[in-house]
Amino acid sequence: MKLVPIFLSFSHIIIPAIASSGDRSDDFQRCLLHCDNTKCTENSAESLSLTLRLTRWTCTDNCKYLCMHEITAQNIASGLAIHQYYGKWPFRRFVAQEPASVLFSLLNLNVHVKGAQRLRMRLDDSHPMKVFYVGWSFVSINTWIWSSIFHTRDTPFTERMDYFSAALTILVALYFTVIRLFHFYAPTSSLALAHEHRSKDKTLLRLWSAACVLTFLGHISYLSLLKHFDYSYNVIFNLVIGLAHNALWLCYSFPYSISFLRRFPGRSKQYRPHFVYKPAVLVSLIVAAMALELLDFSPWGLILDAHSLWHLSTAPIAYLWYQFLIEDASDDSWKEQKLP
Repeated sequence: MKLVPIFLSFSHIIIPAIASSGDRSDDFQRCLLHCDNTKCTENSAESLSLTLRLTRWTCTDNCKYLCMHEITAQNIASGLAIHQYYGKWPFRRFVAQEPASVLFSLLNLNVHVKGAQRLRMRLDDSHPMKVFYVGWSFVSINTWIWSSIFHTRDTPFTERMDYFSAALTILVALYFTVIRLFHFYAPTSSLALAHEHRSKDKTLLRLWSAACVLTFLGHISYLSLLKHFDYSYNVIFNLVIGLAHNALWLCYSFPYSISFLRRFPGRSKQYRPHFVYKPAVLVSLIVAAMALELLDFSPWGLILDAHSLWHLSTAPIAYLWYQFLIEDASDDSWKEQKLP
């Protein structure tokens, strides 16, 4: 997830490795073969704990986990480097495969749940952007639910649901951004555009909505029909949408002399409320936080890694983003845009 909504989901689109040095090593393959031959009998599933069975672990999956940590413990004792296995660092399993990422995904989930509540309480039902902002909040809630599930148990299905949910969050963020900044929203009996609302505006809203729906359906259809998930395409798709979204909100923060946007239709381009700088600041914060994804390192205590810290950093930024949305929607300019 996402300006901010874009990169709050960006952690879901990093290209994972299919194989890594750890699982390719001879020591790991010998350990796995021995474990599989000795422990994975016909009734081996019954030997797994209830927690492992509920999270859909197989005996072979558990052997991979046991061998990974056996070799990792040997490497740590010998002062050797820790290796990745199947594109992931070795983590201690506390019900979840990646407990820190699950915990911080739930933290982000909590921020969006409370953010949706704040939007619903603070914005009047007649506000034309309320339905779009609240809708994005619920889409984000869904994304962080699947992020928690994916980091609890990584399977092809949970991975795809995580990626598809993140892509939807990014696309919906761009969707409401275009509606907000180009004033595609429809007027209501108590709040309307200052200029005459023409049928062209409604047509543009319908066309933009249809384009976003078809884009998302095409995106998930392409990835679902492939024999192997196209990680490179997934990254490009999200980056293109994310860059467009960021550019629009940066234009919102730019001085009127270099911005082509009129922030509020009832005011001149020179009108600059005190909060208009915030999108640019939030973009800078999230770009700085993304260094955690680029500067990857082995997990501290086999629990806390750069990816989980990235999830931790997005939670306070999401809170600030909701503050900005409410400030922007509460500006007096909206109250002045009355129907004649």
